[in-house]
Amino acid sequence: MSDADLLLGDALAIASAMSFAASNVTIARGARPDAEDNGAFVSLLLTTLIAGGAWIAMGVARGFETVTPRALLWFAGAGVLTAFVGRVFFYESVHRLGAMRSATLKRLNPFFAVLLGVAVLGERMTGGMTVGMLLLLASFGVLMIASPAVSARIEPRGSRLVRFGYAYGIVSALGYSSGYLLRKMGLAEAHDALLGATLGCLVGALLFLVTASFRADYARAVRATFARPNPWLIGAGVMSSLGQMLYFAALNRSPMSRVALISSMEVFVTLLLGHAFLRKSETLTPALVAAAILGVAGTAFIVGF
Repeated sequence: MSDADLLLGDALAIASAMSFAASNVTIARGARPDAEDNGAFVSLLLTTLIAGGAWIAMGVARGFETVTPRALLWFAGAGVLTAFVGRVFFYESVHRLGAMRSATLKRLNPFFAVLLGVAVLGERMTGGMTVGMLLLLASFGVLMIASPAVSARIEPRGSRLVRFGYAYGIVSALGYSSGYLLRKMGLAEAHDALLGATLGCLVGALLFLVTASFRADYARAVRATFARPNPWLIGAGVMSSLGQMLYFAALNRSPMSRVALISSMEVFVTLLLGHAFLRKSETLTPALVAAAILGVAGTAFIVGF
């Protein structure tokens, strides 16, 4: 890769991190205790439309990539895990924990990615990976220890909902990591990231609708999406879609380790934006900053060694 490609890749990765951070804060800004919709469903619809439109436009301009049925199955499976489990549970985590703590909790994604790589793909555990995973566990520990001190300010009903928020965040991280593994399989069959994103989010949206047939809270979210659109949550969906597309574009210009490390800076951007725009509902504490630093340091060890 040329220096120009690397610089462009870095710029795209930075733009992706900023887009995801803006989405995190906008989700929290649009969330209300009595809200029927946390924004996950509209986000899935928007990503399907935006990524699908970009896929069609690129295909018309450059020609469509050859796609195998096996690739479509991998992409669909990835959608179950990333779009439905990962994204839906992350939105609920933001709703319960706030943007800053949820973004810090996302550093568990590389932790589960390493575990899955070793267990499923037979990858070798290096010393750097071991150190990185210990740092990620330390980051999570700091968040959990600090929770009782701030939970009452975040949620009047106290620590019970906060604990559920952490559970949602952990499941989300596991879903994203597992889904990325399946998407990697799909991209090995068909080098078309936009198609993967489109099909994945379409599957996630369809699963949301299926769940709404027997879960009242999901049904209320679907009705609210169309009957009472929330501009903040629509904005969050747009920013999340842009972040995902910019991330894929960065991967086409820079090595994955470089993009992953730059993208991990999302947590610091979220902390800054949250401190600026969410002061009424969230507090930037020293423990939260320490957890973010530990999380990014853990990611650096994992991708760098």
